[in-house]
Amino acid sequence: MRRGFTLIELLISITILSIMMLFLYKSYASLNHSNSFYKKEVKDIKEEETLKKVIFLDFSLALSQSTTILNQDKKEDIILMQSSNSLHNMYNPYVAYIVKNQKLYRLESLKPLLYPLSVDSEFSVDTIGEVNSFRIYKSDKKIGDTVPELFLVHADFKEKKDILLKIKALNSK
Repeated sequence: MRRGFTLIELLISITILSIMMLFLYKSYASLNHSNSFYKKEVKDIKEEETLKKVIFLDFSLALSQSTTILNQDKKEDIILMQSSNSLHNMYNPYVAYIVKNQKLYRLESLKPLLYPLSVDSEFSVDTIGEVNSFRIYKSDKKIGDTVPELFLVHADFKEKKDILLKIKALNSK
């Protein structure tokens, strides 16, 4: 007597295998979807932390008594300063944060920056992002005989998380 599989047994095994493959494919697709979601989230967090780091280093490494804050209106400030932090490999660059057409720009130059900028100004520009408001406050409260340079930086972004940093300049006393 020959021993083999019947047609019914083969159809049942193929159906079970098909159902298993369907569930494996769905779990694989779900895994790919979650991986792409988390990759985007990690990228956004990295950009936000890099931006915070740049702002923090600019203000904390600002050279003493070299900052000028210009209030443009109740939503926009401009700051001109000299810092030892550089994104473009400059030695003690002059840095400015300027809002133009609701976009925040970071300017870096070897020469002092004056506002309004002149045509012959030379600087490197980095676009930070679109903002609703950009405000900077500087403390003038005396502690003993000195006035430490304390800054409060608030950037209200349109599509990113807001940044609110309280920074003490390391070169101040």
